[in-house]
Parts: sequence; C-alpha cells; structure tokens
Amino acid sequence: MAFLPSSGLRVETIENKPLTLSIRGHNRMYRLARLDTFSGPFPAFLRISSRFMAALLFLSIAATTPLAAQEPTLPELFGRGEAALRAGNLDQAESSFKQVLARDPNSAGAYANLGVIAMRRQNWPAALDLLHKAEHVAPNVAGIRLNIGLIYYRQNEFHSAIAPFESVVRDQPDSLQARYLLGLCYFFTDRYADAVRALQDLWPQESNDLNYLYVLGNAADKAGNAELQDRALSRFVELGQNTAEYHMLMGKAFLNREENDKALAELEQAAKSDPNLPFVHFNLGLVYLARLDFDRAKDQFEKDIALEPDVAFDYDRLGLVYIYQQQDAKAEENFREGLRRDSHLSSSYFGLARVYQHEKKFDQALSAVDSAIKIDPDNPNYHNLKGQILLREGHTQDGQTELAAATSLLNASRARRQSELSGEALPQPELTAEPKP
Repeated sequence: MAFLPSSGLRVETIENKPLTLSIRGHNRMYRLARLDTFSGPFPAFLRISSRFMAALLFLSIAATTPLAAQEPTLPELFGRGEAALRAGNLDQAESSFKQVLARDPNSAGAYANLGVIAMRRQNWPAALDLLHKAEHVAPNVAGIRLNIGLIYYRQNEFHSAIAPFESVVRDQPDSLQARYLLGLCYFFTDRYADAVRALQDLWPQESNDLNYLYVLGNAADKAGNAELQDRALSRFVELGQNTAEYHMLMGKAFLNREENDKALAELEQAAKSDPNLPFVHFNLGLVYLARLDFDRAKDQFEKDIALEPDVAFDYDRLGLVYIYQQQDAKAEENFREGLRRDSHLSSSYFGLARVYQHEKKFDQALSAVDSAIKIDPDNPNYHNLKGQILLREGHTQDGQTELAAATSLLNASRARRQSELSGEALPQPELTAEPKP
C-alpha cells in the first residue's frame, strides 16, 4: 500500500485482483481503467506523463504475456530422438533427427540413427542411403559400417555384406557380432576355410550355441580340418542332449545329404518336442517336397508362415508346391510375396518365369528369368530355362547359346549341391540368426 501525501490518494495492489484507486472522504472505488470517467478539469494529482503511462502499459502487457518458447538445442533434439528410438516411437525419433539435420547437415549421428529407423521399418534402400551418408561424414566409426553390413545380411546378400564386416573386424578385432556375421557370410558363400578362421576364435564365447557349433563343424568338414570338425560336432552332440533344436539341426544335416528318411525322423522328433520351434516346419516342408508329397509340404510351409510370417523362403517353397500342383495363380501370388520380403530371392524370380512360361507369357517369363540370372549368374537351371524361352520365341541362336552355357555351368559345378527338384541349393534360414550384440 502506498500513499501520495499531497492528496491522500491510496493505491492498492492485491494479488490476482484488479488494480484499484480509493480517495479519502469518499465511499467510491474506481478501477484504473475508469479514470477517464471524471468530468471537468483533470485533477493535478492524477495527471501522469505520457512517458510514465507508456512504461506502465508496457509493464502491464509484459506481465500478462507468456514468454516465447525457447528453441531446443541440438543436444536436446538429439537426446529426444534417442529416447524416442529406445522407446520404439519411430515417427517421433525421425522427426527429432530430421530437425538435427536441418540445423547441422553434417551430423553423422543423425544420419546413422535415421538409417537405423529405416532398418527397423525394413526400408532397406533408404537405410543404405542414410548410412552411406553417415559413413561419408564419419568414415572411422565402425558401428556405421556394421549396420551397412547388417542391411545386406538381412537381405541374404552375403557377398555384399562381407566387405563392411571385414572392415569392422579389422578395426575392432574383438567385435563378436561382426566376426560371427562375417564367418556366417563366408559359410553361406562357400568360403569354408575363411569361415573357420573367422569363427574358431569365438569358441570361448559361443561354444554353448548349437547353431555356432553346427556351422563351425560343417565349415571345418568342407575345409578339411578334421580335428576342429570332431571337436565342434562332439560338443554339439554333448550340448544337444535330445533338445528340439538339436533334432532340427540333425534333420537338416541329413536333408542336406539327401537322407530324407533320417531327416524326417529327426525333424518329426523336433516338432514333437517343440511344435513352435522356428524353422522346424519349414524343414519338414522341404523333406515332404523332396518326397513329392505336395499336400504335406504345403501344410508344413503354412504352419511355418503362421509362426514366422516374414520368412521369404516359406512363400518361395510354397510357390514351388503350387507349380507342381499346376495352380499357377497361387504359385505367382506366393512367389511375389516372397519377393516382397526379399527382393533378391532369385529362386522366386525363377518360379515366376516358370509360371509365365506355362501360361505362354514369354516376354514376362524372359524378364523374370533375366532377374534371376542377374542375382545368380552361375545357376545352370536359370540359363536352361532362358534358352527354352528364347527357342520358343524363335531366337534360335540366342537360345542355343543359353543352353550351351547351362551345360557348361552344370559340368563345372558338380561339387555344388543342387536340389534336383527345384534347381536350388537347399535354403538354410535357420542358420542366419544374428548373435546378440
């Protein structure tokens, strides 16, 4: 409360209430906003300078106007993006990292995290582009190259994954994840001696993992390292102890050797022990397919799809079943579904080419088989089919050239295991499980 001594004017300010004026000797209160209601000459004690009034109004407005929200700093934006990514909120994380890039176009971390977001969405081309941008800005960050390798690996492009994994192992020799994945890539590309070199040093960490022991034992066998093969397979048998996973891998081993009866017995035991074991129904489907029992094969592939709807090989093999059942529409549908999940699945392009050939859609058949050959140029079955299509279209010389190439490739690849039924080496998706980081 303040008093103006010459007049007895008292100005009261009360929290959360309007400012009021009170004049001694009068029983009236006037809000400041109503000072203009006085008539006659304005009392001298109420005359206020224009400068003072402007200041008063400014302070009044400032007191009632909220402060403008401060723009978040780059570390704050980055932290928000990381928190959202950890929580699985991909849209929010993407927004935060894009804001970082808008203010810092050379943020390798923002590019890398946007690449991870694209990986989680399985948008592989976008992920690869973003991670290459991150690599350009920060070429010495091994984690960026590890993710580039993972993009190729998850698309079964094992040849392309090798170089980035090799670079990570070179820079970080103790990286278990990079070394394990590199060993698997060597194994899947028939570089068995390299697979042994990459994997054998992981024995202390991985010798309790059946998949690791199975791959190492088989790689050692193919590389002629009998001592390591015995060691790995002995540990495999010791550790398996009649588990469902053990029976599944034993069944797959028999299947690879075309011992289908033994494979069937092992895989049925695995399914009995754990009917939800990943890939057990897929491998049972392969056995029934090899035995030309198409109805049972179809049933097993559908069971695996119910458990693992993202495994492209299930749709690919189901498409093959429908080819042999002469259900072209369903075959095409499943091959396309397989390619939607793995655009580099050459056997699905080959399957589509067979469907189109049967339907006398020769231009489409030729386009599909060319896509298969582009992915796997050394497969004699692809060249054989292309030769047949070209001959059917009247391109005799080109057709004969393709057939000759098929014969040459077949003679040169006798050591390469081929499935007589499908023209493909048996897929092994059960071995592609990634090690924990």
